Amino acid sequence: MPEAAVVRWRADVIGIFFIIIVGALLAVMGAAHAIDGPFQAQMWTMLAALLLGGAALLHQVTKPPQQSDATRYENGVVKAGVIASMFWAVAGLLVGLIIALQLAFPNIFYFPDFGWLNFGRLRPLHTSAVIFAFGGNVLIATSFYVVQRTCRARLAGGLWPWFVFWGYQLFIVLAGTGYLMGITESREYAEPPWYTDIWLTIVWVAYLLVFLGTIWKRQEKHIYVANWFYLAFIVTIAMLHIVNNLAIPVDFAGSFSYSLFSGVQDALTQWWYGHNAVGFFLTAGFLAIMYYFVPKRAERPIYSYRLSIVHFWALIFLYIWAGPHHLHYTALPQWAQTLGMTFSIMLWMPSWGGMINGLMTLSGAWDKLRTDAVLRMLVVSVAFYGMSTFEGPMMSVRAVNSLSHYTDWTIGHVHSGALGWVGFVSFGALYCLAPWLWKRQRLYSMALVDWHFWIATIGIVLYITSMWVAGIMQGLMWRAYNEFGFLEYSFVETVQAMHPYYIIRAIGGGLYLTGALIMVYNLWRTARGDAPSFERATDVPAAGVLAAAE
Repeated sequence: MPEAAVVRWRADVIGIFFIIIVGALLAVMGAAHAIDGPFQAQMWTMLAALLLGGAALLHQVTKPPQQSDATRYENGVVKAGVIASMFWAVAGLLVGLIIALQLAFPNIFYFPDFGWLNFGRLRPLHTSAVIFAFGGNVLIATSFYVVQRTCRARLAGGLWPWFVFWGYQLFIVLAGTGYLMGITESREYAEPPWYTDIWLTIVWVAYLLVFLGTIWKRQEKHIYVANWFYLAFIVTIAMLHIVNNLAIPVDFAGSFSYSLFSGVQDALTQWWYGHNAVGFFLTAGFLAIMYYFVPKRAERPIYSYRLSIVHFWALIFLYIWAGPHHLHYTALPQWAQTLGMTFSIMLWMPSWGGMINGLMTLSGAWDKLRTDAVLRMLVVSVAFYGMSTFEGPMMSVRAVNSLSHYTDWTIGHVHSGALGWVGFVSFGALYCLAPWLWKRQRLYSMALVDWHFWIATIGIVLYITSMWVAGIMQGLMWRAYNEFGFLEYSFVETVQAMHPYYIIRAIGGGLYLTGALIMVYNLWRTARGDAPSFERATDVPAAGVLAAAE
């Protein structure tokens, strides 16, 4: 819980207790009247988590009051976010490696006696773990860190930031265990069941209010651009989540529900949500990280503040309309498909404006890339952002999409952005945060950061190039006809042709996971305060980095 916090029966404590008590009562009722076993297990899980949270909160209330320093930044919740981020990163990447091996070697990694280990259940677990568990915790942790420093104000809300953190972990546990038991809405990036969606809405509203409250009481008149990107991410994800997950439960004591939309309207709503989950969760939020941590690590001001504002407003306006490009050659009216394609192509310009702004921030500091592997990781992430935001608009063009859609080219594109952009910018931010938060002079080992960078980079290259080649080959084989007008290849033949590329993909994923494990060890030793076993000239951080946070 927070360091040196005065916790009495304040409004924040009463509000959190109210949510815990109501949630616990509903969980008991749900468990008692459950019509299916998985729902009952979920309700017992939720009850146990809420009771633990209530006990922890009661412990804080009954503790003797301590002296509080309202001017001191709240670092405890950010530390917890760093730890949770690395835990979920390893968990999500491990599940991804398992399902990659299942596709490459189904005879070895298929477990007929353990249904919860089948691909159909592990695949949504992997996507949710890496996007929402790892990525979400990175965004929450960095946003809580950045908003305090750029506003020169302690996090607002008292214990509400801790409610956001632990409430989000409960959402992840409920969603993940639900997938393993077969509970899913079968909607891309929106698989959690209806009751988990309601819980996430409560947590997300608290997150928005904490962030807004901190900006409201800021001591710095100017609102730095990173906070604009964080705010856009929080507000838009709330809107997307609520609308796309409007559903009617089959039974309020059961797991399953029906979407409020149907047919092509349901498909359009889903991909309005799905593409903007990419646009605002995986892009806008992580651009906020770029706009704070790249200048901070490079010790240079952002290249063009004016360009950052143009980048923000152009991205926010254009991204929201791009979703229909996922529905080319479907029942969606062609004008709507064309609209999505047009806005997707227009997105290329603001996206590359942001990339140029990030890269040009290193003007006069390019030499630091030779000695600072953390900065190198941040800069390479920006380069991957540029490559992914060129490839995405290109794939939205109808003629290109006719070849790429439903193939592994899309998988390569997604992982170019996920591993290269989101993963590397997250790792770079966590490498920055660890010594700042735990008051260490530097990371335990810059040599290990080098190893992490190169192993993970090789892993990314193997992954995305194998999927690019495999996907294009796959699309060409599907559309090949012989002289009699029949398909040249059967579906089984296309699957057989993918086998070597699936093996390469699994190797790339294994290398990326290895890099993450190296990072966990490095950050653990840094937090413990262990001194490096040897010191190189390049291990000495640049002047000013030591005093980066406080």
